[in-house]
Amino acid sequence: MFWYFGYGSNMDLRSLRAKGVEPTESRRAVLHGWRLRFNVHHFFRHEGGVGNIEPTGNPADQVWGVVHHCDDPDLELLDAAEAYGHGYDRIAVTLETGSGPMKAIAYVGIPSFIDEDCRPTQRYLNILIKGATDNGLDADYIAALRRHPVHQKLPVPPFLPPPGDYPVYTAETLAEQPMLTALAGAVFDMTDARWQHSFLQGFFGGRDMTLFHLKRLDHSDGSETLDDIRHNRLSAAQRQYLDEYLHEYSAEYVYVGRFVYD
Repeated sequence: MFWYFGYGSNMDLRSLRAKGVEPTESRRAVLHGWRLRFNVHHFFRHEGGVGNIEPTGNPADQVWGVVHHCDDPDLELLDAAEAYGHGYDRIAVTLETGSGPMKAIAYVGIPSFIDEDCRPTQRYLNILIKGATDNGLDADYIAALRRHPVHQKLPVPPFLPPPGDYPVYTAETLAEQPMLTALAGAVFDMTDARWQHSFLQGFFGGRDMTLFHLKRLDHSDGSETLDDIRHNRLSAAQRQYLDEYLHEYSAEYVYVGRFVYD
């Protein structure tokens, strides 16, 4: 077992469960002498910046969060979700909790993924605010989250696949192609992706990522299923979010076929 300090979207239990992690216990905690930033740029540009913590040397600075007690196998899931060794490094921190000091692991941004111009999306910030509120974190800290400037996204039209005849993939045939990934019925080849996406080639390769993205919406309750996708039981917000990602996938990778959910 180990303790993990979530200060970003992983303060929210639904967000953490969407990554496959089910903690046995969660407590509110504070890290003194550090500050919260949103300067780790997301793999996909429309998602802006995501959470990071930086030491300041000033004991008055503090980062509030939730410390989760996790089973050992959860470490591999967290490392994958946080792009350990690529976008984030893993460190040890000492927290203050209601039951005294506690040591935990936390993830911090790697310099090559830092962009000081990044801002969080409203979607991402909403998840932080919900997690902080549900866990009874400091009211002034939550108020500061609510006031934080957000990344302004450009509207996108519905995604249309390029014209032409393309092969059809199933979950079984996709799994045989480690450089292919699927999203909302489209299949993309990640072979020539830019270097920042080398981690995603291993994480997304051979998989359909539609549920992975849907469960990261701020209004997700974690109940989305492949049947919802198969029968197009998606809300306008879910459809718009997938269209944003489809355009990003199309910009980063090469469209190579259709994906069927039957």
